[in-house]
Amino acid sequence: MFKINQLNYKGILKDLDMTIPEKKVTSILGASGSGKTTLLKLLNKMISPDSGQIYFDGQPIDDIPSVELRRQVVMLSQKPAVFPGSIKENLQIGLIFSEQPLKASKDLETVLRQVHLDKPLDTPMDKLSGGEQQRVALGRVMLMNPKVLLLDEPSSALDEETEKFVIESVIDYVKDKGKTLIMVTHHRAVAKKYSDEIIEI
Repeated sequence: MFKINQLNYKGILKDLDMTIPEKKVTSILGASGSGKTTLLKLLNKMISPDSGQIYFDGQPIDDIPSVELRRQVVMLSQKPAVFPGSIKENLQIGLIFSEQPLKASKDLETVLRQVHLDKPLDTPMDKLSGGEQQRVALGRVMLMNPKVLLLDEPSSALDEETEKFVIESVIDYVKDKGKTLIMVTHHRAVAKKYSDEIIEI
């Protein structure tokens, strides 16, 4: 899936070598400032390495147009983008970006149940808490149906009980759909429980 050779980025990541397998759950652990989020951004071409190479399905990602890559490799940041308007509009905007047909309301309601958010689709986004907005953004990513999900602390704004439900829903989705999940987490117990692979940097 991803192969990284001698990757360097601004002194944060140095001579990094690793392979991230396809159709597995890989968690990335490390101390604050170790470069976990930076690594996700490099995999998504949000930033470029100073030196070294990243391969995606055997192809250097430098050779893949950024928009094309980001339709296959979707990143959800710790503070995800929230757009003006309703939950429904925020769920659909990912489909517009990836040039996919819009989903019926029942499909949107299904994904809201998957991320454990019991809110009407017409609820304005600015009426939601940070954790609720994070769950809408996660639902948006799932609707886009990418090959790879890059999640940066996907449960950081959630309480412990909601975190368990949301993480398990994402894992079920990934396993059911044959996706690849690369997840940054500071919870070692979460990584050990749900991951096929754990990478420490």
